[in-house]
Amino acid sequence: METNVSGSAFPRLDRRTLADDGDSLHFCSTCAFSQACLSEGMDKRSLMDLHMLVEHVGPLHAGEHLFREGDPFEAIAAVRAGTVKTYVTSRDGHEQVLDFHLPGEVIGLNAIDGDRYPCNAVALDTVMLCRFSFPRISVLAARLPGLQQHLFRLMSRDIGRASLLAGDYSADQRMAAFLVGLSRRLAARGFSPDRFQLTMARTDIANYLRLAPETVSRVLKRLQDEGTLAIDRREVELMRRGTLETLAAPILRQ
Repeated sequence: METNVSGSAFPRLDRRTLADDGDSLHFCSTCAFSQACLSEGMDKRSLMDLHMLVEHVGPLHAGEHLFREGDPFEAIAAVRAGTVKTYVTSRDGHEQVLDFHLPGEVIGLNAIDGDRYPCNAVALDTVMLCRFSFPRISVLAARLPGLQQHLFRLMSRDIGRASLLAGDYSADQRMAAFLVGLSRRLAARGFSPDRFQLTMARTDIANYLRLAPETVSRVLKRLQDEGTLAIDRREVELMRRGTLETLAAPILRQ
């Protein structure tokens, strides 16, 4: 387990990798809390208070863990760059993928109910994080309604994504919902909604969608053959977004 000398589950900060596109009055472009600042009516003092809680962590490389199941819960973290996978492992060693976290998204919210992380979080590529001490951000949120409401929205979003695949959906519907969901999440942070990298392995996608790996490969190939997608290794281009959104509609419900 990668821990720093203070006992925190998050790796030690590399001082050479501090973010340089945010300051005490402006959030980084991919900040998970940007919607909770000026648009919520926060003043400059409020922004400064929130920035003072941030510890920049990274870079973490593929395969490095942010925390492991059972580690003491001390902080939540916002992904600034890269992709993080959360998962649990059964007693017989079977891995179950819970989610993939993209830039601008928060990890660790599912630990708020207890005092330990209920899952593992691992970097899938080079990852940079902003770490927020949860006890300290809770105190700040108590006097900043905009921040408190934003935390509630983030938790609700996590719960919503976790329940998307609980129904009896086809493989095509699951894959379409996965791709459209990724597209929307990336677009919300200013990235291209139609062309992006699948930073996760096909086996991880299959695990997350509760499908066999060969089924995922077959569905992707069929969508490509039909002209709905263009795939070049891990790069995907959505050629017929409307077709995918129609397939995904029963799951995404919007």
